[in-house]
Amino acid sequence: MNESDRELSAMVQELWDNDVNRLKPGKDYRISLQGKAGDAMSVNDGSDRAASPLFTFVDENIFKKETFLAFISLLDNYESDTGEPEVVTPEEIAENHKFLDSIIQTPTMKIAHKYLVEKQLSPKDTKDFKQQLYRIWFELYARRGSSRPDSSGFEHVFVGETRGGRTVIGFHNWIQLYLQEKLGHIDYKGYSVNANSPQPDADKHILALQFSWKNGIKPKGSIFIGVSPEFEFALYTLCFLNSPNERVKVSFSLYEVEIVCHHYNQKHIGTTYPVLVKYQTGHN
Repeated sequence: MNESDRELSAMVQELWDNDVNRLKPGKDYRISLQGKAGDAMSVNDGSDRAASPLFTFVDENIFKKETFLAFISLLDNYESDTGEPEVVTPEEIAENHKFLDSIIQTPTMKIAHKYLVEKQLSPKDTKDFKQQLYRIWFELYARRGSSRPDSSGFEHVFVGETRGGRTVIGFHNWIQLYLQEKLGHIDYKGYSVNANSPQPDADKHILALQFSWKNGIKPKGSIFIGVSPEFEFALYTLCFLNSPNERVKVSFSLYEVEIVCHHYNQKHIGTTYPVLVKYQTGHN
């Protein structure tokens, strides 16, 4: 690990330690891993290795917390098909701001902001910082193959999109996964592992998996499970602003992780998600 990765790891550990709204596996939620996913390329190729849903239980009282409530209100504001222009209403803009207002008050986001100011990567003034976050996450841009603004960092990462109606792109958030599974729109098809990746663990907070959503397939996705919206927002913003690289190695808690972070025109987040490299001995 180089010096900047070590410094970033220390920051991420601090975010983790201060993520007061994180859920506890086995207590606040339970997941059922079932079988290892096959090489599905379409929804109907019959390789479902998980007969039951991924989530067997989530304590939904958690969703009444301010940041969760504000986050969930954003999830239904998007048209999932790329190429369909997004129409952003004044109400939706207000909801975006309400969400940013709620997370900026949290310990994790305050820690991230302080660090970014010290690095001269973010403005010190909270209002200006919020504007920066808005640009990175919520400003619309045209995704590949589209001529009109049809996507944003937030939509891609946290909500999910479909390309050509057959492939799911983005969709790296456990709350959206849980809510869509509950509605019957998600079919979990098993966990993903390769020769180099560690075995999944229902009590750990990172999972690689395969699922279908509506009529599209996500052959392999990777998500944090049970973390708060503010933790993911703080972590991904930190990696986006701090590193020109598209893969950043960080070690924190029990995890050694690569955070993949693709920029769009250097102004917006294209996509970002965690890839578990290995478990490590450490504190929770």
